[in-house]
Amino acid sequence: MDLDSYILQHGAQWDRLTELTQHRGRLTGAEADEVVDLYQRVSTHLSVIRSTGSDPVLESRLSALVASARSTVTGVTLPVWQSLGRFFVAGFPAAVYRARRWWLTVALINVGVAILVAWRVINTPGLAESLLDDESVKQLVNHDFSSYYSDNPAADFALEIWLNNAEVTAVCLVMGIAIIPVIVVLWSNIANLGVIAGFMIDAGRADVFYGLILPHGLLELTVIFVAAGAGLRLGWSWIAPGARTRSQALAVEGRAVGAIALGLAVWLLISGLVEAFVTPSTLPAWARIAIGAVVWASFIGYVFTLGRRAARAGETGDVTEEELAAHVPTEAA
Repeated sequence: MDLDSYILQHGAQWDRLTELTQHRGRLTGAEADEVVDLYQRVSTHLSVIRSTGSDPVLESRLSALVASARSTVTGVTLPVWQSLGRFFVAGFPAAVYRARRWWLTVALINVGVAILVAWRVINTPGLAESLLDDESVKQLVNHDFSSYYSDNPAADFALEIWLNNAEVTAVCLVMGIAIIPVIVVLWSNIANLGVIAGFMIDAGRADVFYGLILPHGLLELTVIFVAAGAGLRLGWSWIAPGARTRSQALAVEGRAVGAIALGLAVWLLISGLVEAFVTPSTLPAWARIAIGAVVWASFIGYVFTLGRRAARAGETGDVTEEELAAHVPTEAA
């Protein structure tokens, strides 16, 4: 194909469609019909340009033009605040709810592992001594564990926590397709928690342990379990895609994972704020735990009310058909 001749032949139509889409709110009836006709024609032109692969710049320009024309034709453009509202009311909670069997299973297994590790540290002769010497144990239970939450300014600590937990969550979501990295990350975190719990409980400091872990840990660990469950679900989608092809399964579940990642970032921020400002506060332990329980219950209630309702209405956390832009209409030859 002679690209220069093709541009010369159709360039005026592209320019006209650009002009019309820039005035979408003031189109007459005839201009609206013209947009539909040009949208179909330019969609065909885009398909031709893509098939040649000869000009990525032109292909990018026409892709943007077709997308803009599509939103004009279908009227799917929404204000940002409405898109965000839909995401947090329907898309995100539905995606988390649909993955509930995965992350609830992950949660039960990990809590069980943490309890088992703590029990072994307390009851297995020689195990505790092989992990830490007596001086290190005393430093941990009498100072290090509690001072971790209060040594740094609360605002800086909240940011540090958020970034650290965001990294763990991202690994669980992104590397879920490989499955093994998620298991490694979960084991590293939960085994460490179990070991610390074992030392604290064995030293008679269970009240300190639970009083500092539970306020933020309920939500923080739940978020990590959700990320791990969603990541493992993504990995399983290419192993057992069902009626879909592997590429279709990965595409759908991958987009749902993207929605979960964006939503969890907000809940991780909330968890970080609780850990920075509530956990080290001078409130009695029962009050700190009560605050943490309310925040955690808010997340669970959010997922199992809004999420269940949205999922039953057909919401999956995936983008809409209009947003996919997987197919474009073509004009007659």
